[in-house]
Amino acid sequence: MIVYKTEEEIDLIKKSGDLLGRVHGEIARAIKVGISTLELDEIAYKYIVENGGIPSFKGYNGFPYTLCISVNEQVVHGFPSNYILKDGDIISVDCGVFLNGYHSDSAYTYGVGNVAEEVKQLLENTKQSLYLGIEEAVVGKRTGDIGYAIQNFVESKGYSVVRELVGHGVGKNLHEGPEVPNYGKRGRGVKLDEGMVIAIEPMINLGKKEIVQEDDGWTIRTKDRKPSAHFEHTVAVRKGKAEILTTFKYIEEVI
Repeated sequence: MIVYKTEEEIDLIKKSGDLLGRVHGEIARAIKVGISTLELDEIAYKYIVENGGIPSFKGYNGFPYTLCISVNEQVVHGFPSNYILKDGDIISVDCGVFLNGYHSDSAYTYGVGNVAEEVKQLLENTKQSLYLGIEEAVVGKRTGDIGYAIQNFVESKGYSVVRELVGHGVGKNLHEGPEVPNYGKRGRGVKLDEGMVIAIEPMINLGKKEIVQEDDGWTIRTKDRKPSAHFEHTVAVRKGKAEILTTFKYIEEVI
C-alpha cells in the first residue's frame, strides 16, 4: 500500500535521514584494512542509540544486526561478522534509522585501500545510476522511468541489474509501496505523485545479473562471484525535481 506523506512527515523523514547520514560518516571514518565488519556494526548501533534513534534493521523479520554489510560478491543483506577487511575489498553498508516515528534508508559502497580499476569504475557508475534514477522521481513520471534510467545507463557500461531485489516506499514502515525496480520501461509502472517517499537503490553487478542466497537465509551474492555495488537514497517525489531526504555529505567529508 502506498502511504502519502504530509510536508511535516517528509520533514521528519529528512531529520531521520540526517542522523542516518551522520552514521554513514562514522562508518566511513572507521573503514580501513584490518577492521572487522562486526566492529563497524557496533559503531553504527552505538551512534544511532546515543543520538535518540533506533536501528531500523535490527530485529526486522528477525535480522540480527544494525547494518547489512555485503563484501565483494555479496550484493545485499550480508551479516556483519569477524571478517577482517582486506586491501582491495569493496563493502556495501546499508543502514536504516527510525527517529521520531519515521524510517530513513540509505546505502553506500566503499572501496578499501587499493581497489582494482574496473571495480572502482563499477562503484562510480552505480552511484551515478542512482542519481539518474532520482532525476526521474518527479510528479507525473512512473516507476518504470526510474528503472529505465538506471538500467539503460549501467547496461551501456556492460554491467547487469539485479532483478529480484527492488527499491520501495519508506515512512512509518521501513518497507511500503510502491516497489521501485532498477529496470523497466518508460511510461510503465506506478504513477509518481506528490507525497510519495521512496528508496531508490540500484544493485549492479560487474558480471551477470543472476544471484543466489547463502545458507544464512539472508545474504545475497552474485552467482558468478563477481563484485556487486549498491547505493541508495530515500527521496521525496516532487514537481520538477525530486528532494533527496538522506545524505552522503558526511561520507564525502571523510573520503
